[in-house]
Amino acid sequence: MFGRRSVVVFIIGTIFGGGCGVGILTWIKRSAPPINSPFQAVLLDTGQAYYGKVDLLGTGYPVLRDVYYVKTATDPQTKQVTSVLVRRGREWHAPDLTVLNARHIVMIEPVGRESKVAQLIAEQEKEK
Repeated sequence: MFGRRSVVVFIIGTIFGGGCGVGILTWIKRSAPPINSPFQAVLLDTGQAYYGKVDLLGTGYPVLRDVYYVKTATDPQTKQVTSVLVRRGREWHAPDLTVLNARHIVMIEPVGRESKVAQLIAEQEKEK
């Protein structure tokens, strides 16, 4: 209705002892700044991190598409920890998107084009 960033000014008239005073109430609506990277990292208040493409940022329920997450496993014999980037959608219910509750998002950051996460995503995209 007002664009990405808008300012609305309300003028409120009040009467004090026969005079008229004017107060100004300013309401600023700010939308989330754009993140100009193909993928974003989303950290939730549970500690879980997801990597994907965020849509509807600035709403109560942003949508994450092409979602990846890190799965770690420990070898019981060697105690060696391995981490693997997993694409969501391969679970039994095969989700094609994830709807997030914005109240649980701690932060969103761009995934650097040369980062390890971006490289692993590119490798998995080639395998499709």
